[in-house]
Amino acid sequence: MQQLSLITYHSSLIIMEYLELTAPDDFRAKEIYESYCQAFIEDERRNEKQFQRLFSNPNVKVVAVIDDLQSIGYMMIWELTDFVFVEHLEIFAEHRNKRYGTEILNHLFRNYARIVLETEPENDDPNTKRRISFYERNGFAVIDDSYVQPCYEEGKNPLNLLLLANWNPEKTERIKEEIYDVVYC
Repeated sequence: MQQLSLITYHSSLIIMEYLELTAPDDFRAKEIYESYCQAFIEDERRNEKQFQRLFSNPNVKVVAVIDDLQSIGYMMIWELTDFVFVEHLEIFAEHRNKRYGTEILNHLFRNYARIVLETEPENDDPNTKRRISFYERNGFAVIDDSYVQPCYEEGKNPLNLLLLANWNPEKTERIKEEIYDVVYC
């Protein structure tokens, strides 16, 4: 197994490492895929073959987030023309509500000027409301409230989501087109 990058960041009492995984057979990649399948509904995620292909795509990084030698979550980020798209970000259930999400976003802010992500629109689910509020508290704003995540494969459904960014882009359509063409092709 080859590991391309390990970045350690110290903040307050949290010491986090960001490990870019380079192979789908890494035990951490398997742990991520297992949690990914539980955390995201089928229409909102890739199948196993699609997930494994991410590791050979030069635009995407699958990053294990580690604290005190323990995996606490992951992110899948796409480095696009002039912004980064966070396709998935998850803190494992047993590690939620410990400020890890804020620390991960701070890490992204230190490394990328322009960040785009998608999330479910507000509904009756309190977790959805909390998630939107979390992103807003951390510098994101909705840039498209009629965004549709294309389906990952035949038989899956597109999803109505919100598109958020940490800046106010002039051309949201161009951003959506690049996400559709590169991430969901």
